[in-house]
Amino acid sequence: MVLVYKDRKDAGRHLLRHLEHMDFRNPLVLGIPRGGVVVAGEVAAGLGAELDVVMAKKVGAPFNPEFAIAAVDVEGNITLLEEEQHFPYLDYIRAEAEALQREIERKLDYYRNGNSPRDILGRDVILVDDGLATGLTALAAIKYLRRHRPNRIILAVPCAPQATLDFLADYVDVEVCPLVPLYFYAVGQCYVEFGQTSDDEVKDILSPFMSQ
Repeated sequence: MVLVYKDRKDAGRHLLRHLEHMDFRNPLVLGIPRGGVVVAGEVAAGLGAELDVVMAKKVGAPFNPEFAIAAVDVEGNITLLEEEQHFPYLDYIRAEAEALQREIERKLDYYRNGNSPRDILGRDVILVDDGLATGLTALAAIKYLRRHRPNRIILAVPCAPQATLDFLADYVDVEVCPLVPLYFYAVGQCYVEFGQTSDDEVKDILSPFMSQ
């Protein structure tokens, strides 16, 4: 069992070994930018599958921007940390989400170099990130995918806490996660090298897949 990954490409190769024996219907690998696309690139290349991106952004609390209280997808749909009837700051969240939606649209257009997104309908979608913490942005991405009616959603991540996997299990069809630390502090603890991935790197990884 892997204890720590060398880097995101190494994590992608480990994920691939857990996925390559599975039967997929017209598979589509979707990476969550930015680091998740590095992992997803290894998976897509190994499976001979198409690669694209799916994106959601967190809405930080007004009292602490680093504390995510919601997430928004490219269509402007909001996923809340808690049920809406018990949730404060809804006006604030809606205003923030509107600005973040526009940012997501710009980023996706840049990553894809103006190409159209891949079709999701009826396909086995493998959703990949470089790791999960709370899983809130992943949930927003999963809900977006469900609305586009894939055949299955396979959530594939190199590492995550068990509580997050349990939280997301009801929303996906399959979960693949080789490394589930007993004591989870941050995704970076699962990597030797965990530097920032740039927007240009994401675009470069996607480019050969977009031309196929």
